[in-house]
Amino acid sequence: MKYGVVYFPTDYSIRVDDMARAVEERGFESLWLPEHTHIPCSRRSPYPLGGELPREYIDGYELLTGMAFAAAATKKIIIGSSICLVVERDPIVLAKEIATLDKLSGGRIQLGIGSGWNAEEMENHGIQFKDSRKVMREKVAAMKAMWTQEKTEFHGKFVNFDPIWCNPKPAQKPHPPILMGGNGSLAIKYAARQCDGWVPSAVLVEQLSASVVTLREQLEQAGRDPKSFPITVLFAPPDRKQLDAYQEMGIERAVFAMPSADREKELSVLDRRAKAAGF
Repeated sequence: MKYGVVYFPTDYSIRVDDMARAVEERGFESLWLPEHTHIPCSRRSPYPLGGELPREYIDGYELLTGMAFAAAATKKIIIGSSICLVVERDPIVLAKEIATLDKLSGGRIQLGIGSGWNAEEMENHGIQFKDSRKVMREKVAAMKAMWTQEKTEFHGKFVNFDPIWCNPKPAQKPHPPILMGGNGSLAIKYAARQCDGWVPSAVLVEQLSASVVTLREQLEQAGRDPKSFPITVLFAPPDRKQLDAYQEMGIERAVFAMPSADREKELSVLDRRAKAAGF
């Protein structure tokens, strides 16, 4: 099983390029960065993990800028989004940004995506929560077309453009892996039919095991090979028993959560995560 880490870069945390170098030096396979363009001051949407929204959600740096810094500071680790809120982005611009990152990094980008949970955040981008899944799927379809076609046109309900050139094309073919984030049945179904991997958040092993069975059933129904479909568990606990259980059920990658902290504390925690991974 491969191991990565995820954290929010902020003004009060270790620099993202320093973090990326430290991750690579310790033998981790990947670094993952989250995204929120902003957090509305008045919010009815509850934090999905319960309790108060952590401060780093408000203070986190911009996703793609952080990914670019991480990629430029390293040579071999994967740089991933966990997750990119595609619904809040222009698909033509995002397609170009991801292709550019993939090209400049030598094909080391993985695009974790999701429809998001913060209704007010989406509304500030002109997206209604009830439409978020449909918007995400349409934008992803448009981006795939731009990455794989010399000239692209797309005519949908939420994305509409006549023939365009959109270059460069990504280094990875046909495009960087698209990994669907989320634990729900709709996320699993979409992952199995349209994506290159699934990114659930860590839950009880028994619950995750049942979801993995559902995913593999969906993959078989879609005519795809479950054995070649990667699963990345976000916020994996640094517990050997849990990690061994993940490996037993065929999880490809476990990603440890890291605090948004200063350099000294961050590296200390990173060393403990490396020990948990067996490095």
